[in-house]
Amino acid sequence: MKYGCVLPRGDARTAVEFASQAEQSGWDGFFVWEPVWGIDAWVCLTAAAMETEKIKLGTMLTPVSRMRPWKLASETATLDNLSNGRVILSAGLGAIDTGFTDFGEITDRKTRADLLDEGLEILTNLWVGDQFSHAGKHYQVEITENTFSPPPPPVQKPRIPIWVVGAWPSVKSMRRVISYDGLIPNVLDDKGKVKMSPPTADEIGEMKDFITANRKQNTPFDIIMEGQTPGDDRQGALDIIDPYAQAGATWWIEAHWDTLELEQVLNRIKQGPPK
Repeated sequence: MKYGCVLPRGDARTAVEFASQAEQSGWDGFFVWEPVWGIDAWVCLTAAAMETEKIKLGTMLTPVSRMRPWKLASETATLDNLSNGRVILSAGLGAIDTGFTDFGEITDRKTRADLLDEGLEILTNLWVGDQFSHAGKHYQVEITENTFSPPPPPVQKPRIPIWVVGAWPSVKSMRRVISYDGLIPNVLDDKGKVKMSPPTADEIGEMKDFITANRKQNTPFDIIMEGQTPGDDRQGALDIIDPYAQAGATWWIEAHWDTLELEQVLNRIKQGPPK
């Protein structure tokens, strides 16, 4: 099991402080959210990369439907080179109540899913740096050696890890997930709506079984759980995490999204991961 922590809010200077402390305290990953309008995630992660050496740096998460795939490819490849291969891209549809309507972003779920699929296909092709063409419903791309000067490809091989939100038990959603490198799990209720409660360990086990049975790539794959653990009770924290680890989760992300005081978040980071 690897352990990450989230910066729920704050500017680039805050990101540097928290990421540096997270690395010193033994966390494996440091993540920031990517708002529609707000502090830029990739600027924060770039600042953090300059003051850290080993900790993974990523978003939690990037709503690809409202991104230009080529811009996102540029940002991620540039940061992966700067950080010497420490980027993780978490991708999903995003929550439309975070400003989508205010700025005229697409809110239709099916359209956003189509944009996610096309965006990730374009992104991963651009990372390779070869000539390619894409003729989709939303994007048309024609790259030849004479039409652009590509940045250096990402340091990580075969690519920057892409974690994708999967809605269990939707087969279509899960098949998207297994095309990439990690699962951020959601669970649907009987009406097809995402449950507000986190997945249970048994549900993680069911998703793990699906992934094992259906994923063809022989590359590493992560299952990510978010939650909160007590920093002053290591055994209590392990009791929370262990059932998920036994079920197949490989990352625990300590996520205090609703904590109003950043000092409380920093104190939890200083206490270190429960490992």
